[in-house]
Amino acid sequence: MKILLLGSGELGKEFTIAAQRIGQIVIAVDSYENAPAMQVAHDFEVINMLDGDALDKIVAKHQPDFIVPEIEAIRTERFYDYEKQEITVVPSAKAANFTMNRKAIRDLASKELGLKTAKYRYATTAEELQKGVEAVGMPCVVKPLMSSSGKGQSTIKTEADIEKAWNYAVEGSRGDVIEVIVEAFVKFNSEITLLTVVQNNNPTLFCAPIGHRQERGDYQESWQPARISDKDLYEAQDMAEKVTEALGGAGLFGVEFFLADDGVYFSELSPRPHDTGMVTLAGTQNFNEFELHLRAILSLPILEITLEKVGASAVILASENSTNPTYSGIENIASLPKTDFRIFGKPTSRPYRRMGVALVNDTLETPIEEVVEKAKKAARLVTVNS
Repeated sequence: MKILLLGSGELGKEFTIAAQRIGQIVIAVDSYENAPAMQVAHDFEVINMLDGDALDKIVAKHQPDFIVPEIEAIRTERFYDYEKQEITVVPSAKAANFTMNRKAIRDLASKELGLKTAKYRYATTAEELQKGVEAVGMPCVVKPLMSSSGKGQSTIKTEADIEKAWNYAVEGSRGDVIEVIVEAFVKFNSEITLLTVVQNNNPTLFCAPIGHRQERGDYQESWQPARISDKDLYEAQDMAEKVTEALGGAGLFGVEFFLADDGVYFSELSPRPHDTGMVTLAGTQNFNEFELHLRAILSLPILEITLEKVGASAVILASENSTNPTYSGIENIASLPKTDFRIFGKPTSRPYRRMGVALVNDTLETPIEEVVEKAKKAARLVTVNS
């Protein structure tokens, strides 16, 4: 099969590797040359994916069997036309279109499906944001409707934060949508990602829940399994199944939840492998999240997902701008037991950009806190040089 991959970062790279291993053809697309997935794909294209005409041209040129979106900034309304051309959009045109914009997916979850979410409002100006903050109360969280990896996300605690939050959200917004969502702050005890695998001809399956910690709106460490009560896990799985069924299609969805004293809150959804799910590269499961996504797309039956080990991931971050980043300390991380790493191969770096990840696993009896600490220490051994 021929797969047109729209977005070629580190998640796309691992997906491409999984596809190559079972004989699929991948054309990697992004807005810049030498993106990580391009380095391992059969072919590549460099375009602005918000340019609908440019997108149409490469679809017509390559005639893919599947279109697999991996980022938010895409002219997703064109996907409906591609489905009419009998090209499979993953998971579906509706899923990709709804989830590339936080407004569509939040309204689907809250208003149509009745899932428990934080109180929220939308704003297209700083003045509307002021009114939204008054409606939901402080503290509250502001996010661009289109962004990724926490870009443009901030917390408002005082009146003085509102204008700064608006400006930061506009700067961090991807695409041509200048609108934000302001959410009441949920007093949660923890947050999880529930990787949900929707199959065409077999039941929906769930990976063991993944916990994570964030800074600047981006994940720093993730671990599997996360601690969660049976009651909360059942509630999260029920919500995940409802929202993925409403979106349609097959593939892996990363569904995020807050776990609070008063139950489970739906937070966000990605219709693709999730950054926190990179922990599955540590060998925690019989299939990692990229293999699961691919198999579900190709309608290869997945009979079960088994937890084989406990594991953790910790990000390797850049601290400076560079057009030719290099790495030191790799030999140190390579010498550690039950530890692995990935260097993504991004051609440029900037402060706090995710350039790699450390991966640690251990037996199922090992306390998860020990594994997380080992992953954090391992990640600190690698330095990104400018």
